[in-house]
Amino acid sequence: MQAYLVRRLMESALILLGITLVTFILLYLVPADPARQIAGRSATAETVQNIRDQLGLNDPFVVQYWNYLTALFQGDMGRSYLQRAEVSELIAARLPASLLLMVAAIVTELVFGLTIGIVAALRRNKPADHGLMIFSFVSISAPQFVIGILLLYVFAVKLGWFPIGGYGTFGHVVLPAVTLGFLGAGWYSRMMRSSMIDVLGQDFVRTARAKGLGKARIILRHVIPNSILPIIAMIGIDIGLFMSGIVVVESVFGWPGIGQLAWQAIQRVDIPVIMGVTMVSATAIVLGNLLADLVAPAIDPRIKTK
Repeated sequence: MQAYLVRRLMESALILLGITLVTFILLYLVPADPARQIAGRSATAETVQNIRDQLGLNDPFVVQYWNYLTALFQGDMGRSYLQRAEVSELIAARLPASLLLMVAAIVTELVFGLTIGIVAALRRNKPADHGLMIFSFVSISAPQFVIGILLLYVFAVKLGWFPIGGYGTFGHVVLPAVTLGFLGAGWYSRMMRSSMIDVLGQDFVRTARAKGLGKARIILRHVIPNSILPIIAMIGIDIGLFMSGIVVVESVFGWPGIGQLAWQAIQRVDIPVIMGVTMVSATAIVLGNLLADLVAPAIDPRIKTK
C-alpha cells in the first residue's frame, strides 16, 4: 500500500507539472496582450512596451515559464495584473464560497441520485423505472447553463421563491447547488440502480428472505448499505465535474467563488489569476481522484490496487 501511495503521489505531481506547462503554453499563444489591457486603449506603444518589460512578457517562453515555476514552488502565485493583489489572497477570499457550493451540490446530488436509483431498482422494468432513467439521462445530457437559466426563470423570476443571485443566505445556495448537482444526480441514480440490482441477486439477500425477514428490513439493513459502498468511493471523482461546471454556474448565479474569479480573469486576460485558479482546480481534481483510489479498496474489497 505504501509503494502504491508513493507511486500515485509521484504521478499526481507529474500531472500537475504537465498542467502548468500546457496552461502556460496556451496562455502564451493567446493573441490578446495583457499589457494593452492594463494600459488601456488610448495608451501609446511606448507605454505598452514599458508595461511588457515590467511584467517580463518580452522574455522568452522558457524564461517566463521557469520564473513562474520557481515562484510557484516557493508558494508565490504572482500578482494580478489588474487587481494589484496577490493571486493567493484573491483565491483564498473566494475559496470558502466555492467550497460551500461544492458541499451543498454533493449533498443535493446524493439525496436525489441515490433516491432515484433506489426507487428505479425496486421498480425494475416498470414504468417508474423507465421514467426515472429517462430523467437521469436528461440530467446527464443537459448543459448546466441551460439548467441554471431555467431554474432562475421558474423559481426566482416567476415564482419568487429564491433570490435571483448573490451570496449569504440559505436561499442563495439552493438554486446553484441544484444546478451543479443535477449532472451528478443522473450519474448516481444510474450507478445506484445497477449496484442495487446486483446486490438484490446476491445469496445473502435470498437467505434473508428465506429466514422470513420483512422486505423493508432487507432493503434498509442489507441491500442499501451494500449497494452504496462502491458509490461512496466515487465521490472524490465528482470534484472534477464540479470544477468543470463551477465557472458556468457561478457566473449564471453571481456566486462569488473562484469560478467567477476565473471568468473575470479570462475576460481581462489576467494571466496570473488564470494560472492560479487553474492550479487550485487541478490540485483539487488530482487529490479527489487520489482520495477515491485510496478509499475505494478500503470500502469495497472487490476493488484492488495495483
